[in-house]
Amino acid sequence: MSFLTNVSLTELNQVLQVMQQSLTIRSHYALFNWLQGDIQHFVPHDIVIVAWGNFSLGLVCYDVVSPLPGLRTASFGDKSIQPYITSLLQRWHACDHAPFTVHSNEGMQFHDIDNPDILNSLSRMRTALVHGIKDQRGRQDCLYVFMGSAALAGEPPREALRYLLPYIDAAFRQVAHLPEQYLTPPVSTNKPQPLKTDADIGLSAREVDIMEWVRKGKTNQEIGMILDISAFTVKNHVQRIFKKLNVVNRAQAVAKIETMRSNST
Repeated sequence: MSFLTNVSLTELNQVLQVMQQSLTIRSHYALFNWLQGDIQHFVPHDIVIVAWGNFSLGLVCYDVVSPLPGLRTASFGDKSIQPYITSLLQRWHACDHAPFTVHSNEGMQFHDIDNPDILNSLSRMRTALVHGIKDQRGRQDCLYVFMGSAALAGEPPREALRYLLPYIDAAFRQVAHLPEQYLTPPVSTNKPQPLKTDADIGLSAREVDIMEWVRKGKTNQEIGMILDISAFTVKNHVQRIFKKLNVVNRAQAVAKIETMRSNST
């Protein structure tokens, strides 16, 4: 039965208030207060973990919101959180994109987190309510994981999340990213440094960026995702680079650039 047909008039007003407030969120502080306010009535939780991006390529960003001490975005490294989140995403796909609940008597397990306070907090999380949004236009998945000690079990929270997630997602998208939200190396922290000899090798700045990713073994599709351009555009750039360098493949292009860079130092 529909979630909205089972709520009281008071709860219906709360639902409308949640929807209205979602359109006004502009800061992390406002987002935190909103999640700790009316959202708690429908989806009680202690921790919210949001993951979005292209999971197949490993281009994923994370956001962690919680009132618990130390549980912040920067607390979770990509290595420690990604396998668990990826497994939840796969299960969400297997559930035909419907919200589902995970139970764990031993608490939620993340490896390679050294902070004992964080591990202690996670060990108290007995349930996780999971739902997501598949962005067909952006060609990426966005997964929301609401963790709690016990209150997330049952049908009402799942049905509430089914209706409210679009508004929760809209609220998150209206808040500017923090630097630590870009936890996946290809997206942010491992961006290659431009060659110091751009002019000497006769390539444009864009072509240099592309060749740096080619040197790291990325495909045209992966480079397109990283640089926010189409794979077809990357292919055209690569073909022009081959002509400029008078080579016929990627390995020759990389080798020639390395030689030219060495000769110019």
